[in-house]
Amino acid sequence: MTDKTPLDPPFEALLQHIQESRGLDFRGYKRTSLKRRITLRMEAVGVDSFESYQSHLEADPGEFENLLNTVLINVTSFFRDEEAWEVMRDEVIPKVIARSEPDQPIRVWSVGCASGEEPYSVAMMLAEALGKVDFCKRVKIYATDLDEDALKVARLATYSSRDVENVPAKLLERYFERTTNHYVFERDVRKCVIFGRHNVVHDAPISRIDLLICRNLLIYLEGETQGIVLPRLHYALNNDGFLFLGKAETQLARSPLFRAVDTKHRIFAKVAQEWRRPIATGFREARLRRADMPLPNALLLESALNEAGTAMLVVDETGTVALATNPARHLLGVGDADIGRPFQDLPISYRPIELRGPIEEVFRTRRSVRLEDQEHRLNQSEVIRLTVDARPLARPDGSVHAVLLAFNDTTLLHTMRIELEAVQETLENTIEELQSANEELETTNEELQSTNEELETTNEELQSTNEELETLNEEARSSNEEMESVNEELRIQAEQATSFRLYLEAVLRSMNGGIVVVDDKLDIQSWNRWSENTWGLRADEVVGTSFDALDIGVPVHLLRDAMATVRSGGEAQVEQALEGIDRRGRRILCNVTLSGLIDENGRNRGLVLLFQDVTGENRRDEFSRYLGRIMGRALNEIYFLDPVTLHFTLANDGAEKKLGYSAQQLELVAFPDVLAGVSTDDVRALLAPLFNKTKPEIVFEAVIRAADGHEYPAELCMQLFADEHPPILVVMVHETSERQQLPAG
Repeated sequence: MTDKTPLDPPFEALLQHIQESRGLDFRGYKRTSLKRRITLRMEAVGVDSFESYQSHLEADPGEFENLLNTVLINVTSFFRDEEAWEVMRDEVIPKVIARSEPDQPIRVWSVGCASGEEPYSVAMMLAEALGKVDFCKRVKIYATDLDEDALKVARLATYSSRDVENVPAKLLERYFERTTNHYVFERDVRKCVIFGRHNVVHDAPISRIDLLICRNLLIYLEGETQGIVLPRLHYALNNDGFLFLGKAETQLARSPLFRAVDTKHRIFAKVAQEWRRPIATGFREARLRRADMPLPNALLLESALNEAGTAMLVVDETGTVALATNPARHLLGVGDADIGRPFQDLPISYRPIELRGPIEEVFRTRRSVRLEDQEHRLNQSEVIRLTVDARPLARPDGSVHAVLLAFNDTTLLHTMRIELEAVQETLENTIEELQSANEELETTNEELQSTNEELETTNEELQSTNEELETLNEEARSSNEEMESVNEELRIQAEQATSFRLYLEAVLRSMNGGIVVVDDKLDIQSWNRWSENTWGLRADEVVGTSFDALDIGVPVHLLRDAMATVRSGGEAQVEQALEGIDRRGRRILCNVTLSGLIDENGRNRGLVLLFQDVTGENRRDEFSRYLGRIMGRALNEIYFLDPVTLHFTLANDGAEKKLGYSAQQLELVAFPDVLAGVSTDDVRALLAPLFNKTKPEIVFEAVIRAADGHEYPAELCMQLFADEHPPILVVMVHETSERQQLPAG
C-alpha cells in the first residue's frame, strides 16, 4: 500500500534541501505523518510556510537537530509488549542458541534502536540463557538508528527510575548499577552492544544475522519503501534467522520472504528462496498412433473422464497427445484431429504458459508439478484463471509412461483471493494505524517526562489512512500528558512564585524603612511602600529609571562612592547617613545601608539600599540624655528599686545627699530600711495594687530616716514599670518639712 497524498512542491523542495544539506533522506517516509511532524516544528519556531522554514534552516543550521528530534519518533522501553518478549525468551532465544555451534558467534541486529532499551533487553535475555561469560564471548548485538542524539544516550546506558520500571527486579539487580538518581547498565554486557548510525533504506544491511529486531519502524514508511526494506532484512538474516516486528506491523502476512512463527506477537522466520532451473530438453521425436497404445478399456476410461467435468489432457512419453476430455476440448480448443499429434504443435503447449518444460520435469523426477493462477484469455473480452496440475502416470514397474495435465478453472477463487487480500490489507492498515498512533503518543510522553525526560522525544510513525488516525490519537494523548506534566510544573512554580511574592510583599510592607533594589546599570527594579509614602513617588513612576536621576529630597549623589565600593566588591556592606526633606517638607535623617545583590554564581548583579528614618530615634536619644542629666542633678529624691527584693538599684544625686549613702552603699540597703517605723510586709501590702495593676501609682506620706539617724517627713509617689526589661519600681520623694503654701486670694 502506498501513500496517496498528492505531492506538495514546496514540501518536496524542503525534503530535497534537507537531503542535500544534511544527507537525511525522508522521502521514503509517509507524507501525511512527515508533514505533520515538520509542521509541529514550524509552529515551535513561528514559521507558517515550508518556504519560510527552508530559509530558517539555511539561516540557523542548529535547527536541523531540533527537526530531526521531532521527526524521528524515539518511543521505546525495556521489554516493551511484555507478552511478546516472553515468547522471545521461551521459544525464539532457545532456538537461536540451539542452532549455533558452541564456538559459533550469535549475531543480533536491532534496527531503529532509539535510546538503546531494546538492544539492552535482548542482551539481558541472551545473557540469562548463555551465562554472562559465554554471552561476552559469543554474542554481538548491532544497534542502529538515524538519530545521533538518541545513540549518544544509548551509549551512555544511563536511565532514570521511570525508564527501568518494566525491567524485572532480578534483572534490574543483576544488570544495573544504582547511582544516586539513575541506573547504569552493566559495563561488561554493554561492551557487546555496538551502536552506530545507519539508514536501513539506503545503507547496506548487516549480514549473517541470527535475530533481527525491527519494531514499529516499517509502519512509518511508504509501501514502495517497505518493498525496498523487507528484502534487505531478508538478506541480512541467516537461513534459519528470526525477525521480530512490532505488534502493529502486518506487512509480512502475505510475503513469501518470511513465514509466521507467532503471528500474534509478530515473530517471523526467514524463508530461503530457491529457483528452478529452466528445462531445456525436448520430447523424443518418435511418434505412435493412438490406436497403437495399449490402453485396456480405453473407451470406458475416456467416458468416465469426460463425465468428471475437469479439462484433462494426457501426453505420453513420446510427446504425443494421447487423450483429451470433452471439457478440455471446449476449454482449450483441442479437436479429434489433435489426438495423436505432438503436444508441442498445439497452441496449448505454450499458451497461456509454456508446458513442455514442466511435462519433461514430471517425466524426469516422477513428481507432480503445479502451475497456479495462470491467466487464459478465451476471447477479446473474457479472461479466466487456470491452475495446471502435471501428474505422472506410472507403469507397474514405477516408470512414467504418460503425463496427465489437469486444467482447473480458479477464476472465482482468484477473485475471492483478491477480495480477501483487500479486506485483510484494510484490516492490517487499521491495526497498524492504531499502533502507530500509540507509538507517537508514547514519543511525546518520553520527550516531556524526561522532559522529560521533555520530552523522552520523543521513535515511530504511520502506514496508512487508519495508521494516520491512530498516530494522531497517540500524539494527542502524549501531548496531553506532556502538557499535564508541564502544567503541573508550572503550577508548582507559580505557587512557589506566588508564595515568594507574598512573603516578599509582606516583608517589604512590614519593614519600617525604604527598600530600593537597583540592577548593575543602577536602574531601579524595586520600590516599596515606605519609599512611596516618604518620598511621594509611586513604584510605577520610578521602576526602570536611573537611581542617579531620582529627585526625592535626599542628596543621593552622595552615595556614589559607597555604591561603587560595594559593586566593586571592596566591602560587602556600607552604611552612610543622609539628611534631607520628605514629601511633607519635614526634615528627615536617614541611615542608608548598601548591600550587594549577589546571584548563585557569586557575581554582583546590583545593589539593595535600605533607608531607615532615624530622625525620631535621634531626637529621643538626645531627649533621653537631656532628661537623664536633669533628673540626675535634681534636688528631689528619685529612687529606682528592684520590684522583687525592694533593694535600691539606682538613686539620683539628690537622694544620695538626703539619705547620706553613696551609690555603692545604697545597693546594699532595702527600701523599708529607710522608712521609720515601717516593716517590709507593710511596704509590700502598700504596693499590692501596683503589682495587680489595679492602680497606676501609689502616693503616701512617711518619715524617712537618713544614714546619720536624722529623720524628715516626705510625700512618696511610687510607680511600677513592669513592661520594661528588667521591671523597675520608681519612687519620687518630696520632703514636706518645709512645705509652704501660697496665701489664699
